[in-house]
Amino acid sequence: MLPTHRLSMPNEKAVYDDDNKYEKLNNKPFRGTKGLAAFLKPRQLILLIASIVAIWIVYRHSNPPTTDDLVADTTTTTTSINTDTSNDDLLNGYIPPIPDRPSTNEDKIDWHRPEGDTTKGSSPPQPQPPSSSSTTGPYLFTQHPPLASLHHVDDADAAYKQQRIVDAFRHAWKGYATDAFGKDEYQPLRHQGRDWAPGGIGLMIVDALDTMLLMNLTDEYQQAREWVATRLDFDKKQDVNVFETTIRVLGGLLSAYHLSGNDPVYLEKATDLGQRLIGAFQTNSGIPYSSIVLSTGLPFTAHVPSSTAEVTTIQLEFKYLSHLTGDYKYWDAAERVMYKMKDLVDAGEPTIDGLVPILIHPISGKFTTSEIRLGSRGDSYYEYLLKQYLQTQKSEPLYMDMYRQSVRGIRQHLLARSQPNNLLFIGELHNLNSLGQISPKMDHLVCFIGGSFALGATQGLRLAQEPLMTHVDEQDLELGREITRTCYEMYNTTATGLASEIVYFNTQEDSQQDISIHPGDRHNLLRPETMESIFLMYRITGDPIYREWGWKIFEAFEKYTKLPDGGYTALRDVTSIPPTQDDRMDTFFLAETLKYLYLLFSPDDMIPLDHYVFNSEAHPLPVFSPNKP
Repeated sequence: MLPTHRLSMPNEKAVYDDDNKYEKLNNKPFRGTKGLAAFLKPRQLILLIASIVAIWIVYRHSNPPTTDDLVADTTTTTTSINTDTSNDDLLNGYIPPIPDRPSTNEDKIDWHRPEGDTTKGSSPPQPQPPSSSSTTGPYLFTQHPPLASLHHVDDADAAYKQQRIVDAFRHAWKGYATDAFGKDEYQPLRHQGRDWAPGGIGLMIVDALDTMLLMNLTDEYQQAREWVATRLDFDKKQDVNVFETTIRVLGGLLSAYHLSGNDPVYLEKATDLGQRLIGAFQTNSGIPYSSIVLSTGLPFTAHVPSSTAEVTTIQLEFKYLSHLTGDYKYWDAAERVMYKMKDLVDAGEPTIDGLVPILIHPISGKFTTSEIRLGSRGDSYYEYLLKQYLQTQKSEPLYMDMYRQSVRGIRQHLLARSQPNNLLFIGELHNLNSLGQISPKMDHLVCFIGGSFALGATQGLRLAQEPLMTHVDEQDLELGREITRTCYEMYNTTATGLASEIVYFNTQEDSQQDISIHPGDRHNLLRPETMESIFLMYRITGDPIYREWGWKIFEAFEKYTKLPDGGYTALRDVTSIPPTQDDRMDTFFLAETLKYLYLLFSPDDMIPLDHYVFNSEAHPLPVFSPNKP
């Protein structure tokens, strides 16, 4: 699943070691050439600025704006990417980009032309809010197959809890919208926000869009959509992490496009962003750089090596973007990474039984460590193996084969049990020369895997639908049950009822407690991974215990992280009462944690798992039949 990033702030003490797992961006201004101001004396600079202002005033007086000019000023345009490859400081040896494939699907995008308008090649109309006719019944969102009811009509308890979670989202959004609307990140204790790039890239807003749609929050959604349509701009001189920007922003835009009934503003923005992100793949190995500069679309080569999870957790988004636009350069780039991973797995060194190390270099295309884990830097590689198979209607069996091989590797090399209560956990392998000696450390990030085991066992079907399951599938489902129970116990054993970022399991026979938490690992960042597995386990099995666990965790969030005037806050120590608060409400709290909670108490036909896959940021993308040439 996803990591988190913390920018260093003045007088801020809590900077966690785990926050630097992925170098998502460099928190400094873009390092380009010096501007004109560097070569002028202050007096000369003042005279120059005054002259420019005077000329502009005379020009506007002589050429007043027309009505068309005023309309154009309120419309965000898509800025083309500067493909100048002369910046040696950025590229350190430029490699030509992957050639574009000719589009064979030019009519795939539905621009909603007026009835009777069949003009080919015309520009799309300016984005407008979706009309009520584009939604399903009284709901903001549309899904396929259609939803029967937004709420449980025969389960008052579930309907009440679902509404409580909607109220929690609105409370969180109230704090952000009041204090930091338009900012990428939110600091609820300071009542302020901060950006990844000057002016922001819509991180919080875009990440929350589909949650608003699913919750039918009309006012909040229209506020967010207007900002996307009129303010969101990716032409920024800033390096950003490709993985994080893909799962949060690109994934959020693509999901919103589908759920909104194909509102064109989202696909326009997604295509613009995709054209910038594709520059990371300009390598001979096919392994992308971890960062690009948004304004140029060129790789930022200082951030190497890439993490395995970074380069293998963009495939769902890139493939769906190709499917919608008919431009298959995104698909080809993403697929090339997976073919490279398959070659490395088949070579067997330093991989073992489908398990892969956590760091890979984009130049050599080789792993740079032998460390294997399902937590930070490795996690979502395994998640996306399964989901790539499901996304294209099971038409790419290669990915299911790779997934099943990795599950066998997990069983053989990473599983162990704690004492005294025999909790099953997934450890870490620090060295391939010491097989059988795993570290008992387990990140909260690992907790996505319980739900993935269940999803792989039934391939999205509920047990009530009587899916065909082999003996291995039944074993995988049981494995999912046990790991999800362990992750719940990571919450259940703390004073606050909230899990720490990392735990260690005790394996000695005389242990009195199964779980230990080191002082530096006691923080809680409002993470979603356990809630994801609880939701998937409930949706697939129908076992009411998962709703009980989910509600208990939600009440702990309400008790210890909810702020009186709006917003929720992370905690620095879940083992003490009262817990010390931390000044952050990450975007995934709105995009994932509250969404999975909401779906846990929603009808089973809302975003059915055999018709949708969730990306690593919980953005639902529809299953489709590929028409790739």
